[in-house]
Amino acid sequence: MSEPEQRPKPYVFLLLEQFTLLAFASALEPLRLANWIAKSPLYQWQVVAGDGAPVPCSAGMAIQPDGGLEDLPREATVIVVGGVDVKRAVTKPVLTWLRRESRKGVTVGAICTGAQALAMAGLLEGRRATIHWDNRDSFAEEFPEIELTQNVFVIDGNRLTASGGTTPSDLMLRLIARDHGTPLANAVADQMIHTSIRSERDAQRMSIPTRIGVRHPKLASVIEKMEQNIEEPVSPSVLASDVGMSTRQLERLFRRYLNRSPKRYYMELRLNRARNLLLQTDMSVINVALACGFASPSHFSKCYRAQFGNTPYRERGTQAENA
Repeated sequence: MSEPEQRPKPYVFLLLEQFTLLAFASALEPLRLANWIAKSPLYQWQVVAGDGAPVPCSAGMAIQPDGGLEDLPREATVIVVGGVDVKRAVTKPVLTWLRRESRKGVTVGAICTGAQALAMAGLLEGRRATIHWDNRDSFAEEFPEIELTQNVFVIDGNRLTASGGTTPSDLMLRLIARDHGTPLANAVADQMIHTSIRSERDAQRMSIPTRIGVRHPKLASVIEKMEQNIEEPVSPSVLASDVGMSTRQLERLFRRYLNRSPKRYYMELRLNRARNLLLQTDMSVINVALACGFASPSHFSKCYRAQFGNTPYRERGTQAENA
């Protein structure tokens, strides 16, 4: 007696306005290639949008969805595809639909900034998750109950999150391997010329030496400590002592490789974090200042204006005008 034919596993991609095209393609193509290599419809997919209308991506072009927010079978997997200005793109109908489908037992995932939608719907409480590193600070401030990682993707039960860019391909390859075996996943990766499949343990960002273009272990160690201590900055003398240097030696090290003092570099890190929080959250300017290590709002405003040519209050106002 022949085995019953396996039904294709359904995926539903929910596109939010200004979604990232690269992340969407990175999630979809592994499914298509799996079908092609297996010469069997292992997967099927559809694209949906909140109102069923064409959805513009952040590159300007629009995708015509297959439909709107309809009832899904329990075996479906929903993938929310986010991008730029994600909070504005998440509507009440989207949140209602995500909550309804998750109650039915549908697996719900998100790529790039799509995790914001899942969090707003309350679907990541008490879960591990990830989001694009550029949105990590604001997300952590807004949803402290979520265990946010810096990994490329996270699978926590029936919740899936991938950080964006090309990382959705790694998530999908992991799911293909789970569904149909590692050889098929490897064959898909080979077709994609994806020479190294990242695991859930891999971090999103390049190493500090790669990012700054300098391979100096003590410099990298100091910068790592700066990045980990934004709210309560560490003094240059402590930073220097931790890597076995004098403050003067640390000063020369930064001047030589980064053309700025340790204090200036640290200040830039804090101000960039502040700008992200101002543009991506509803935190008050005072709370942003405190979160970035500034005890005085007036000092924060002065430093911010010197760095960006605008005050924090005007930055927030400009954001509202562009909304």
